[in-house]
Amino acid sequence: MDWDDAYANMPHIPGGADYPPRWAAAAEAFRATVRGETDLPYGDHPRQRFDLFLPEGAPRGLAVFVHGGYWLRFDKSLWSHLAAGPLARGWAVAMPSYRLAPEVAISQITADVARALPDIAARVDGPVALAGHSAGGHLVARMLCEDVALTGDVSARIQRAVSISPVSDLRPLRNTAMNADFKLTEEAARAESPVFHRPRPDVPVQVWVGGDERPVFLDQARWLAEAWPGAQLTVVPGKHHFDVIEGLEAPDSPLTEALLGGL
Repeated sequence: MDWDDAYANMPHIPGGADYPPRWAAAAEAFRATVRGETDLPYGDHPRQRFDLFLPEGAPRGLAVFVHGGYWLRFDKSLWSHLAAGPLARGWAVAMPSYRLAPEVAISQITADVARALPDIAARVDGPVALAGHSAGGHLVARMLCEDVALTGDVSARIQRAVSISPVSDLRPLRNTAMNADFKLTEEAARAESPVFHRPRPDVPVQVWVGGDERPVFLDQARWLAEAWPGAQLTVVPGKHHFDVIEGLEAPDSPLTEALLGGL
């Protein structure tokens, strides 16, 4: 099996290389139209920053979106437009950046998100809903694992999590060229894999994946749904790894409803 090709998304998506600049342009245009603050610190590193977008009136709660990029690339600035759906429903939306491999290990990236959440949640009252895509789907799932301690009251406030196209078992990544940056041992890969941890039993989890994604991502989504009791798996027909997140732009989409419905 060619593991590098198996976990490569861009070459298998028509016009795949066009997506990052398109995201960046849409995000920049969106930021020019909404209330909020950008580059708020949660640590000393230049990447330990988050953006916070605010609805009209008092927020109903806080939605947090954690971006992907294989823990190697991208930052919060490419995804601002995905706040549109929750904002239209009256929710504040935060988007953190985090340190990247190979500067830090994936376990330290997990620690960054765990460090960011209390600082973010301190700025907005009410329930907290977590969403993350790809590597961000992994990081959101890690926030619910028994070995990750969240400070303050943020843990008790988390009411929903949607893990979109996640990497839930990191062991296969040891077979890819990316592991030159990750430096994952078998032990480290297991420790950072949500499928090997018990989740918090009181947080409903949705696992969301596109029907046209690479087979390994369909497997990764299924593995998480099967490993975590009560987790719901949704396979969206016709969606691939890059457009499966677009539902967050609309307040009444099935994806936004999965994240916020009933809260």
